[in-house]
Amino acid sequence: MTSLNVEDSSEEPLIVAIDDEPKVLTIVRRLLERQGFETRTFDDVEQALDEVRTNPRVALVVTDLHMPERTGLDVLRHSKANWPTVPVILMTGRATISSAIEAIRQGAYDYIVKPFEPPEVLGTAVQRALDYRRLWSRNRFLERQLKTAERFAGIIAVSEPMLRVLELVDAVAATDSSVLVLGESGTGKELVARAIHERSPRAAKPLVAVNCGALTETLLESELFGHAKGAFTGAVANRQGLFEEASGGTLLLDEVAELSTATQVKLLRVLQEGEVRPVGSTGNRKVDVRVIGATHRDIERAVAEDSFRQDLYYRLNVVQIRIPPLRARRDDIPPLAKHFVDKHADRAGRTITRIEAGALDRLVGHEWPGNVRELDNVIQRALIFAVGETLEINDVRLDAGEAKPSRRDAKRLIKFGDARAGFERGYLEKALRLADGKQATAARLAGLDRSNFRRMLKRHGIEPD
Repeated sequence: MTSLNVEDSSEEPLIVAIDDEPKVLTIVRRLLERQGFETRTFDDVEQALDEVRTNPRVALVVTDLHMPERTGLDVLRHSKANWPTVPVILMTGRATISSAIEAIRQGAYDYIVKPFEPPEVLGTAVQRALDYRRLWSRNRFLERQLKTAERFAGIIAVSEPMLRVLELVDAVAATDSSVLVLGESGTGKELVARAIHERSPRAAKPLVAVNCGALTETLLESELFGHAKGAFTGAVANRQGLFEEASGGTLLLDEVAELSTATQVKLLRVLQEGEVRPVGSTGNRKVDVRVIGATHRDIERAVAEDSFRQDLYYRLNVVQIRIPPLRARRDDIPPLAKHFVDKHADRAGRTITRIEAGALDRLVGHEWPGNVRELDNVIQRALIFAVGETLEINDVRLDAGEAKPSRRDAKRLIKFGDARAGFERGYLEKALRLADGKQATAARLAGLDRSNFRRMLKRHGIEPD
């Protein structure tokens, strides 16, 4: 299957241009802005470098080679040492083969000669540099994602909250401590338990999982501890329990907060003594099992309300791992969407190579009450509606009952540029309303640079009042 590209929907990149001649800076700014690149110009190298250091939107530096105090090569070396992801283009009116070779050797992305002939040569070089940066950043992103998935049992995580979870998984895996994994339904508690097991010294032995809320008390005790022949109606032979089956490995007690009080007492004894007594048996059997408990319930509240034993809680809660809901780790949504598209596209008979920005924005903006499991379902549903190789915004049905657009609706589809312009205008007007017409406040609410916000208002003919 063709690999998927998730369309970049990040903020507009900013270009920093440096030259000691103000006239050249004016020409550079006009040439680049004519081609749609937002540019800030500096005739002072230190001020320019300070802008690169403090403004995360800076994506490219264009600098003159020959300047009186600090040369373009100085800027290049400083940039490569401190911001290796920001390409540098050197420009000069005194080009020599030796200076060009030195510039490329030290890592300049390009080397262009002033005056710019034709004028578009500067914009072309800038566009290539930005494309290179996007490609490099995406490759790094995918490499990190792949390494994370390989190391942690297929877990897809790039967000800070989930990377902290994985750090804790790494730390606890090498121990034999009991672990309590907490999180809403659909967040991936079993995946985290599997990652702990697979990175532990017990990885060669089985990981056995049981849903404690899916069985009656009698059946669950038989499942966990086994039973002797004749222990109850239907017990026609001795049966080994899951504790013995998992001996040497790991036992995951999913929805452990659903255990009855009687079963909690028996589980506590197993954790304390390392022995199980099958139902109907008079003898104990030694087991060597690491126990991981998981629940979506507020287990601390259950302890306070005496529905879950405090001593068992402390036995299980040696290390606690709390998985954040998907709405608190939105950076993970694009790679998760890619993962589910790759996972289900063949089965749905689709070849999807791209998720459009609008579809991705819709996914990222949803609250996801069902968490990762709900996202999986939404992607499977989107693949049913997808036509061609792009997953579009109209394919994303967040509600299973949402209707597919009719052919008549499709024929009425407005041009993408018109739709985007309409969205931008409405967004800007809403930001101004929320900010009582104050441009600076509205720009801050929108997460945009103030000058960029003003330019967008002007482009749409919007008056702040």
